[in-house]
Order: sequence, then structure tokens, then C-alpha cells
Amino acid sequence: MTFTYQVLVRWSDIDSYDHVNNVRYFDYLQEARIAFLSQLMDTTGDYFAQYPCVLVSQTVDYLRPILLRHPPYDVDVWVQSVGTTSYTLGSRIVDRSGESEDVYAKAESVIVAVDGRTHAKRVLGDMERAALVQQVAAT
Repeated sequence: MTFTYQVLVRWSDIDSYDHVNNVRYFDYLQEARIAFLSQLMDTTGDYFAQYPCVLVSQTVDYLRPILLRHPPYDVDVWVQSVGTTSYTLGSRIVDRSGESEDVYAKAESVIVAVDGRTHAKRVLGDMERAALVQQVAAT
């Protein structure tokens, strides 16, 4: 299943070339990733307090510049794979405001589960793993 999160470009996201600064793409991806994981695990409070994890790797392919405008852009997020202590999320920033679907960026994020107290790597919990694996099967 693909989760879609909408982001509005803020004036402060724009750089001297009149498009979104490349660093802000990471902010958009993070906002969508957190919303996706919170919904996936049905958390009502702090997702990271219940399921501590850290982002260990993220690659982004910039395909076209994002511009300042009112209609939001969509950030799609999905589970690509699940390991013993980590999982990989795919995502992309898309414009669906017109007749076509224009992809602005593609990303891959690797998340590692950690112990909230010691920050050492931990095995994914049964509930956590089941929810993630179910999403892989649904894509």
C-alpha cells in the first residue's frame, strides 16, 4: 500500500534560484515518513517513543525543481523491504494537480530499530515487523 502525504511549499523553502532548496526535500520526505509510520502502527502519541528507530541512510534522486505554489505536492511512501533489525522505505514527491502525474524526486530510506535507552540496534518487535511485512505484501 502506498501512503500519500501532502506538503505545501513554504516561502522559507525557496532558494536564490526561485525553487525549493535541495535540503528541504529531506524535510518533506521526513514529514511523510513520520506520518506514514504513525498511521501504520496506529500510534496516538510519539511514534519514536513506542518504536524507537533511526534513519541510517537516505538517497534522493532529484528529477525536477519544485516551485513555490499553492496546490500541495504529494509525497508517496511505501515499504520496500523488511529485515531483522531494519526496513527500507521508498518514496517520491509527485505533482498530481494537473492532468499528468509529474515525479519531482525519488528516494530510498533505510531505518534501523534501536533500543530507546541505549540506542543499540534491536530486533524489530513482532507487531512492528508484522505491520511492515503486511505493507510489502500489499504493494
